[in-house]
Amino acid sequence: MKQVDIAIIGAGVVGLAVASELSGKFEDKSIVLVERHNKFGQETSSRNSEVIHGGIYYPTGSLKAKLCVDGNKRLYRFCEEWDIPHNRLGKLIIARTEEEIPVLESILIKGLDNKVFDLELLNADQARKLEPHIKAVAAVLSPSTGIIDSHSLMSRLEWLARQQGTMFAYNHEVTMVEYGSNGYQVTYRGPDGRKDKILCKWLINCAGLGADKIPSWLGMDIDQAAYRIYPCKGEYFGVSNAKSSLVSRLVYPPPLKELKGLGIHATKTLDGRLRFGPNAFYVDNLDYSVDEGHALEFYNSIKTYLPFVDFADLHPDMAGIRPKIQGPGDPVQDFAVKHEVDCGFEGLINLIGIESPGLTSSLSLASMVGDLVDR
Repeated sequence: MKQVDIAIIGAGVVGLAVASELSGKFEDKSIVLVERHNKFGQETSSRNSEVIHGGIYYPTGSLKAKLCVDGNKRLYRFCEEWDIPHNRLGKLIIARTEEEIPVLESILIKGLDNKVFDLELLNADQARKLEPHIKAVAAVLSPSTGIIDSHSLMSRLEWLARQQGTMFAYNHEVTMVEYGSNGYQVTYRGPDGRKDKILCKWLINCAGLGADKIPSWLGMDIDQAAYRIYPCKGEYFGVSNAKSSLVSRLVYPPPLKELKGLGIHATKTLDGRLRFGPNAFYVDNLDYSVDEGHALEFYNSIKTYLPFVDFADLHPDMAGIRPKIQGPGDPVQDFAVKHEVDCGFEGLINLIGIESPGLTSSLSLASMVGDLVDR
């Protein structure tokens, strides 16, 4: 049976970041990254807003807050070092009515609590100077929010990991994991359809939408551990290039109270396109189609702060699915990042429920995993 020191499951942005981090930190360890698709980033990592978040909204002291704020700085440094296309274009979180201004004030306080110190509360005139075509009575400006080419980021992380000795096993689907005295026995189905096994001392679970399967196979109670994944779909609609030029920053309405998502907001792409989304609803199947029937829901939301958008302007853009561990009606859940030694699984590190701000936090998550392996 083939044997390695470290096996990483999942080649999304977090799995790639972990591979890059560990292969750079532990030159003496053999590392393999196992991915069921034929290349990296085929699910959540390539189907999102590609936003570099500031870290404003998340509960103070949570991993989401700490890793997002730290990851924001790391990601911009990484982009500069490796020429990753990005744009620190800034974001406005707006109040559409006077009644929403206290929400902005609470966001400002939460941001300061989370050590996001560059936020600024703007009045209507100040907001209008930055974005003349939006409707807002006040806004919070987040200058450190930006956008990134996630594919270029993942491509560079893969390159770094390869340069540092990581082996990549694409088209290899993990079908079972067992634990014994020699470590973790990972069964996978290869490109030819045949099954084989690999043995490892450290198993890093970055499997995204399938991340709850690994602890389940090992006999852990995923409900008791709050590891069960509830796929949550988000759709995006775009508008014509002519109207895309009327907004130059990201524009967000106040976030939804339950933080199932941040509401239907306006985001920019690196090539200047304007798109709206995501909405958020739980699904049973991984279907990435966009329901054109949801255009009216988008229009009714967008029209409250972007009056220049007409219903006829909207066209389906894309959809993504988040690996939430927050079920319908449940309280907000944090990232689950844990070395499961307390459960009797030495060498198993689970990263579960890595949704937004997972892209922003990817380098910080990888550093955290590196510290756990180092202990």
